[in-house]
Amino acid sequence: MMVESSSAQRVAEAARAAGLEIEVREFPEGTRTAEDAARAIGISVGQIVKSLVFMADGHPVLCLVSGLNRVDGARLAVLTGASQVRRAGADEVERATGFAIGGVPPLGHAHPLPVYCDRDLLAFDTVWAAAGTPRAVFSVQPQPLVKACGATVADLKEEA
Repeated sequence: MMVESSSAQRVAEAARAAGLEIEVREFPEGTRTAEDAARAIGISVGQIVKSLVFMADGHPVLCLVSGLNRVDGARLAVLTGASQVRRAGADEVERATGFAIGGVPPLGHAHPLPVYCDRDLLAFDTVWAAAGTPRAVFSVQPQPLVKACGATVADLKEEA
C-alpha cells in the first residue's frame, strides 16, 4: 500500500535526489522494530536496515545496521576517531534527523550526517529500511543505498 505521509514523501524525494527510485510501502501492523518489520514484510530480520544514531564526541553519526546485529561502540569510536561514543537519546535523534525513533530512514535527514554501513547488509540482494514513520518502509539494493547515503562500509557489529 502506498503511503502519503509528509515524512515518507520527504524520504522518497531525498532518495530520488540521490539517484534511487523507491516505492514507500505502509504496513498497518507497524514496522517500528526490526522484528516487527521483518514479520510484516515476510523477510528475515537480517534484511532490515536499522538506522541508528550515535553521538561521537557529541556529534551525531548514523549507522545503517543489519536487523540481526548490535553496533560495537568501540569499533564505531575507532571509525569516527571519537574518544566517546554512545547511543543518541530520542530528542537527539529527532534533532539530528528530523525523524522520530522507529521511523528513522537512512537518508533525507534534517542535517547531513556521517553514515556508516554494516558490512553484513551487503550480503543481501534486497534490504528494507524505514521511510520516515513507524509504519512506512522501502526496499532497496544495498550497494545503491550505500552510494546514495555516501556511507562508509565497515565492520560495525558487536561480536558475541
